[in-house]
Order: sequence, then C-alpha cells, then structure tokens
Amino acid sequence: MKPARIVVICIAAVSALGLALVVRAMGNGAPAAPAAAASVEARPMAKILVAAKDLEPGKRLTEGDLAWKDWPLDEVNPAFITDGSTPVPAKPATESTAEKTEAAVEGTAKAVAKIAGPGAKADYVGSVVREPILAGEPIVGRKIVRAGDSGYLAAYLEPGMRAMAIGVTVESAAGGFILPGDRVDVVFTGEDKSGVEGGGGKFIAGTVLHNVKVLAIDQSTRAGDDEQAVVGATATLEVGPRDAEILAQAKAQGVLSLSLRSYADTAGPSGSLRRGPAPGPAPSQPQTVRIYRGGAPEVVTP
Repeated sequence: MKPARIVVICIAAVSALGLALVVRAMGNGAPAAPAAAASVEARPMAKILVAAKDLEPGKRLTEGDLAWKDWPLDEVNPAFITDGSTPVPAKPATESTAEKTEAAVEGTAKAVAKIAGPGAKADYVGSVVREPILAGEPIVGRKIVRAGDSGYLAAYLEPGMRAMAIGVTVESAAGGFILPGDRVDVVFTGEDKSGVEGGGGKFIAGTVLHNVKVLAIDQSTRAGDDEQAVVGATATLEVGPRDAEILAQAKAQGVLSLSLRSYADTAGPSGSLRRGPAPGPAPSQPQTVRIYRGGAPEVVTP
C-alpha cells in the first residue's frame, strides 16, 4: 500500500474518532439547557378556593362544591381566598436577582394574607351563593353570603317562602333542643271564646302549622359542632305567604309552642293543612238560639 494512502486513512480515522467524541459530549450536556431554562421560568404558586362545578344563586355550599386550585402567586387578586401556603420559589441564576425575587414573593404573600386572608374550606361550607359562579372560577366575597353576614337569611330562604319569628321559651321550644335546620309543628293554645254556655274559662289547643323549618334561634342560623341545645327568646320559621298570615293571627290570639319532629318524620306537606279562614280560637258568634214562646225560653241548637 502506498504511503500516501496510509496517511489519508489515518487522518480519516482520527477525524471520525474526534467527531464521535464531540457528538457524545453534546448528547450528555443537552439536558442542561432546558433544565436551566425551566429553573428560570418557574413561578411561585398559591392555592386559591374555586368552584368545583357551576353554582346557581340560592345554592347552599357543600364540601363537594369547593376545591383548591394552583394559581400564580403574582396574579392572585386580593379578593381571592387562599389556604395560606405558598411553594418555595426556584433559586434564580444571580444573587441580585434572587434577592429581588425573594422580596417580591414575600411582599405579595403578605399582601394576599392581609387582604384576602388564608381560610379553610370548612369556613365557607354553608354559605349561600348570591351570584352565578362557573366551575373553576375563584370564590370571592361579593358572590357568596356567609352565615352571620348581612343578607344571609334572605339568600338562604327558598324561593316564594317567608321568614317569620315567634317568641319562645325553654318550655315552648322542647327544652332548647330545637336547633336551626330542624322541622317543627306550631301548636296553638288559647281561651275558648266560642260563646257556648259553660265555655268560659276553658282552653283549646291545636296544631296550626305542620312540618315547618326552623331558620334560626335568636340570631344563630347554625348550631355549633358540639352544641346539643340552643336556648333563645325567638325562633325564626320558614313559611309560605298564607301561612305567615295564619301564624300572625294565632300569635295575636294565644300562646304558640314548637313541637320537634323526628328526622324520620320530615317528609310530607309543610304549613297549614286547612283551607279557608286562619285557625285559632273560634270567632265569637252564637252557637245556640234562645226562643221565647209564651214567656217560656227554649234553647235550640242550629
């Protein structure tokens, strides 16, 4: 073999070996660039409370209606509800940039905590939706009414229903064991003024409203988790427009008591089961007719 050909082959072999080493080095170092880019682009996130599904006005929130969602910390609106925790931000490339980023993240977190404040999901269970909320939309205060807030009772009432309060005592409210959300019967007790002879001094009793919902005892619309009884001076009931008139008339004519219903006995109609005039003591009208014949009285019952 000629010496010139041997030199050419050697040069080609060395070049091929060098190319292979270069390609191998590039293959090993390729992930470093994306990793560095990902590190620089990482954004601190916060968890905010959002609707787990579409929520309509009047809906009372349950655990399944709410969910936590990751949200860029620098885009968190002060009106959003956060859980109070934020992930550790990625370490920036330079020291000066790191200091600025850390200060910005800390300032944003403090602002969010001060205005919106961290909260647990349970703090908002039982709230009533005031405006429509779409699935995935952040929960904000202006779209819900929490228990104890102004307007809560009006938002909690079923459409077409009314809230009406009556005075109660420990004795007339089942010893204080009637709690908001329970179902009760309203029992009337009053003096018999029917006008029947011998009727004076007697009392009558009857149920004027059946299976009505207790909205609140005094100003408490929810009983505490460990409360077994609530003693108050008033009970607010959810009634229909006609039942509100019946209740008002019964209040003016006698004493009202609440009879607690079993959880197993809450089905069926609610309100007054009678039709026509409001129940209560019978109106004062003669039930007998006295006829005089030849000076002798005769009592006739119609």
